[in-house]
Amino acid sequence: MKFKTRLQVTFISIIVLPLLLTVLAFMMIGVYLMNMQKGYGLRDLDYGMMTDNLKDLLGDANQVYDEFARQAKKDVAVFADKAYLEKKNEELSRRSTYLLVRKGDTLYFAGNPTASEIIFRRLPAYQSLSQDNERGIYFNDLERYVSQLDFVFPDGSQGSLFVVTRVHLLISRKLVAYMFIAILLILLFTSIMLTRWIRTGVFTPIAELNVAMKKIKDGNFDYALETTAEGEIGDLYQNYEDMRLRLKESAEEKQDNEKKNRELISNISHDLKTPITAIKGYVEGIMDGVADTPEKMDKYIRTIYNKANDMDKLINELTTYSSIDTNHIQYNFQRINVADYFGDCVEEVGLDLESRNIKLNYANAADPSTMVIADAEQMKKVINNIISNSVKYMDKPNGRIDIRILDHEDSIQIEIEDNGKGIAQKDLTRIFERFYRTDASRNSAQGGSGIGLSIVKKIIEDHGGYIWATSKEGEGTCMHFVLRKYVELS
Repeated sequence: MKFKTRLQVTFISIIVLPLLLTVLAFMMIGVYLMNMQKGYGLRDLDYGMMTDNLKDLLGDANQVYDEFARQAKKDVAVFADKAYLEKKNEELSRRSTYLLVRKGDTLYFAGNPTASEIIFRRLPAYQSLSQDNERGIYFNDLERYVSQLDFVFPDGSQGSLFVVTRVHLLISRKLVAYMFIAILLILLFTSIMLTRWIRTGVFTPIAELNVAMKKIKDGNFDYALETTAEGEIGDLYQNYEDMRLRLKESAEEKQDNEKKNRELISNISHDLKTPITAIKGYVEGIMDGVADTPEKMDKYIRTIYNKANDMDKLINELTTYSSIDTNHIQYNFQRINVADYFGDCVEEVGLDLESRNIKLNYANAADPSTMVIADAEQMKKVINNIISNSVKYMDKPNGRIDIRILDHEDSIQIEIEDNGKGIAQKDLTRIFERFYRTDASRNSAQGGSGIGLSIVKKIIEDHGGYIWATSKEGEGTCMHFVLRKYVELS
């Protein structure tokens, strides 16, 4: 539930609920008190008589008496008309009053038959009250005030009309006391209910979130929060879960990167140490005069040069990796003719492969005018890196590398395939991961940082393309990557 709705419900509950409970309590207390009165049932229940004070009740009784006294002077015969008496009694019943008419010694009319049986035997005799000084009498034990009007029936019989008024001062006092207690209980119940509701719906979730945030602060990203609540609380829980999962993912990625960085430093240290050791050894041989012939000197110098190139290549990979890690690779995209560009690349790497006794085959099935948008230097890194891996893992005396360019409708596909030792299927899906190496042991011939193909993948993807590999152990590996064609808008 949203906070706005919760506040509206709380506001309405504070007003409406106590009001409804108060009305209900008033009715229940009224029923209870009225049932305690002698001679009255639920049909006679009149809530007005619980709140009227004595002065008002007696004033009303005297007013009714005066009305009947005036009627007696006009036409006393109406007191013998039961229909008239019934009508007047109905009007008086709303004022906690009813009529009794006595004819002789018998009850002629009873406005409240049940109560009349109790009070009838105690009514004053005919003309026992002074018409000028005393109109009525109060029965304390019955809590009734009775006004008496004597008259003579048309047949000459003595008659008396009694106006009986209920006086319930005790009920009023009890009502006030009971209602005071009831209101206190109602307010207490309402406050407890609303407090529990707000605590359950607001404060408890906030407390849980506070505990969860402390867990996050302490580095515990496994403390999950689940809720079925909706509105702001539900959104808050969901936002916490999203934050927790992202922080957990970030922490795990950071740990993984730190582990890989440590491995990289270890790998680089090993890969740098190998050529440096070789360079030092050959330099010492030259200094000690071991290279005492021009042939030996030429061999030593070439070896030193090759080892220096290996070190330079390794440093270049580290520089590129650093650029990838910080997303700072600088690209100079331009239109490149596919046939011309790959023709130059093949010519450039062909001489080196020939010196290594590796045959290079090149086939271009694309249209000679096909163009792509690419960075020439970065694409050269891609090709050199893939071919370098093919040379590194070549295990056959007659090596072969095939470069093929296939033409698709809106793209070209470049395939670089070798007949080397191949890649196991379990490693094939991971070779583009940073720092991943398929060789379990490290040796000077097949060492490496494990970041070459990750650099290749990054460059291809930054060109809007994609790359994958296929391989069979013992037969060779083929690298496939796709670049989109440049289409000139007319």
